[in-house]
Amino acid sequence: MGLGPRIDIRQTQSLVLTPQLTQAIKLLQLSNLELEAFIAEEISKNPLIEEIGGEEEGEAPVVTDADSGGGDEPPPDPGADELIAALNASDDQPLDIDWRDQALEIDSYADVAGSASAGASDEGFDFDRLEAGEASLAEHLLAQLHGLGGPDGELARAIAEMLDETGYLSTPLVDIADDLKISRAEAERALAIVQTLDPPGIGARDLAECLALQAKAADRYDPAMARLIDNLELLSRGQMAALKRICGVDDEDLADMVRELRAYDPKPGCRFSGEAADDVSPDVFIRRTGQGYAVELNAATLPRLLVNRRYYQELKTGPQDKASKAWLSECLTSANWLVKALDQRARTIVKVVSEIVKRQQGFLERGVSGLKPLTLREVGDAIEMHESTVSRVTSNKYVLCDRGLFELKYFFSSGVGSSDEGGEGAAAGAVKAAIGELIAKERDILSDDTLVELLQERGFDLARRTVAKYREAMGIGSSIQRRRERKILGG
Repeated sequence: MGLGPRIDIRQTQSLVLTPQLTQAIKLLQLSNLELEAFIAEEISKNPLIEEIGGEEEGEAPVVTDADSGGGDEPPPDPGADELIAALNASDDQPLDIDWRDQALEIDSYADVAGSASAGASDEGFDFDRLEAGEASLAEHLLAQLHGLGGPDGELARAIAEMLDETGYLSTPLVDIADDLKISRAEAERALAIVQTLDPPGIGARDLAECLALQAKAADRYDPAMARLIDNLELLSRGQMAALKRICGVDDEDLADMVRELRAYDPKPGCRFSGEAADDVSPDVFIRRTGQGYAVELNAATLPRLLVNRRYYQELKTGPQDKASKAWLSECLTSANWLVKALDQRARTIVKVVSEIVKRQQGFLERGVSGLKPLTLREVGDAIEMHESTVSRVTSNKYVLCDRGLFELKYFFSSGVGSSDEGGEGAAAGAVKAAIGELIAKERDILSDDTLVELLQERGFDLARRTVAKYREAMGIGSSIQRRRERKILGG
């Protein structure tokens, strides 16, 4: 065997993700609101993409009956291979979608989605779309300090901006005095001003001071309440006898004082997030029909796109150089691909959600108790897609049904065994709902062993450690903690 350099010919296979294929995969992961922003960006870059209103054309969104069985199938829809071939991209790998078995009558993406902004270009500016963001905690406090002059006012404003998001002053007052070059007494006066602001309890340095400020604002800070607040550690341990002796009250008065404390907000600043809440809009509707359940895309958040071929012909017939012709051809190819990729996205979402509805029909009819264990692989195998495709479809998307607004990922959960022979088991959400219901209705405190027995009577086969895990995940204390809490409340 020679050691010198030589030229060999080898044949290998590799998966190449072209920009078009990468874009199609990306579109599956986007929610309708994210897709709207993506399309707006594409329209700004490509003059051949045109957005039209759905209501003017009278187009109906895609609807499929999840429970319908059989029926005549429409002509085969073009799959990913045909879409790629149409774009002269024969070297691409096919998308994990086959539309030959999909009973959806769609001619173009225009049949799938409608625009909520139809005719918006002919109207004036829509001021209703301007959202006033919630004021932050610092802005809320500074607005109350507006007009307060003098050194105390300036110091109070400085301290108000130092509070953390919970409303507490975590910086020691000595350090604040040193940084601001003021005396400790001046810092105390400024802090006292901040502590009189709304909401009550703001500017506290610890939990006890926060509760004391709220008790003073409610005119409930008497000597007994002051001693109770000074002994919160005893209250957390449930030592009610010691608290009655320290506060000098009876059982009824102590129970009233504890209920008063529980009504206070331990973190008064958290109600001022300072960040705009994320918009949550349903991507898919599930509605009950005479034949079962129907899956419908939310047309209000899906713009309808068309390729403006008339404008393309106008530009094509005009004087152009070589670079302009290449750019125009690229714009047409990109516009065609985007419209077809959006059509594929719509079909894929409907197909996946239809299978979820078919498998989780018990949830739609009975609520959480009817939720069944479901995995991405099971849905993918049923509709002949890879589980990664199902994962992308169900990411960042919400569905609205009679039971409320849910993220699509909500319908996928692990399951537990059934105590009935041949039972299908139940989803973790159904088990948690059953545990919460049993604890909410308990008269005598139920131990985890007792919960296991009661759940077995309902058909759930769980170990004690599993019950404890679900209970802790729901934020429910142990039987000892619940018994102590009931004792604190005087129950």
